[in-house]
Amino acid sequence: MTSQFSRLAGLAFAACCLMGSAAVVASEYPTTSVNVVVPYSPGGGVDTIARIVTQRMAEELGQPIVVDNKPGAGTNIGMSYVARAKPDGYTLYAASNTITTNKALYPSLPFDPMEAFAPIGKIGEAPLVVVVNSESPFQSLQDLIDHGRKNADSLTFGTAGMGSSGHMATELLLRAAVFKAMHVPYKGGSQAVTDLLAGRLSFMAINPIEVVSHVEAGKLRALAVLNKDGTHLLPDLKTAASMGVDVESTVWWGLVAPVGTPDDVVATLHKALQTTLNDPEVQEAMKNRGARALPGSSDEFKTFMKKESDALSTIIKEAGITVD
Repeated sequence: MTSQFSRLAGLAFAACCLMGSAAVVASEYPTTSVNVVVPYSPGGGVDTIARIVTQRMAEELGQPIVVDNKPGAGTNIGMSYVARAKPDGYTLYAASNTITTNKALYPSLPFDPMEAFAPIGKIGEAPLVVVVNSESPFQSLQDLIDHGRKNADSLTFGTAGMGSSGHMATELLLRAAVFKAMHVPYKGGSQAVTDLLAGRLSFMAINPIEVVSHVEAGKLRALAVLNKDGTHLLPDLKTAASMGVDVESTVWWGLVAPVGTPDDVVATLHKALQTTLNDPEVQEAMKNRGARALPGSSDEFKTFMKKESDALSTIIKEAGITVD
């Protein structure tokens, strides 16, 4: 009996040591740098917002945050990389609209993004604007629509990739205004803007972060903003709705971790994100780029993504948009 008691006591002591050790490790997170994967090329909207936010979050966490650009395959390269990563809080994903659309666009995707990630929190959003080259014959949104109605497949629009905010916003615009245009996907918004500036694309729906400087310089012409309230970066720009086109679309951003990441690690990251988003300097930096910070709970972000996924998957199916 004494031997059995000693063995049980020893096991209990070992278990307590292990639990204590795990608690110490969790409480010390992070002990080294954290990687945030951006699934687009440097210089685009997602990359810009990610760098603004992670710089301040690093101060909160007490460790560097490295932004790692992994563009390609409609964000599936970066998304898959993080989905397969060790769920320890050291590899995160800068999520945007494609996390809610890619399972519908790529049925053979080996995971469901709505199940493969643990939401940390939403970062914010920005309205999308429709822009054309300044030498384009289209002086208004109606000019663009009329041309697309009369000249099937003569228009091209560029985006940051399949399922991106610009892609889905344009699909909504095409449906609402009943005209046609051919989609040209890129690995990032900045690359698409380069071709728009060179006159190789007809138009784009894109967040103002990436084009307002070109509009102000007279290189691009803004035709409409795709929200109800307009954008302070282009205060004279009318909404599509005010011109009789019932469409509203935004680009949004958030942070997620691989599913299975410990709850206390997710909580630590969420707290750092909320502190960051409530920082007036961060809010001002985002505002200067046409975006607004949107602090909120992890559960709220999860509910938001699920609602977006359901709605956009329906649009993708009805429009017959396929990639595989």
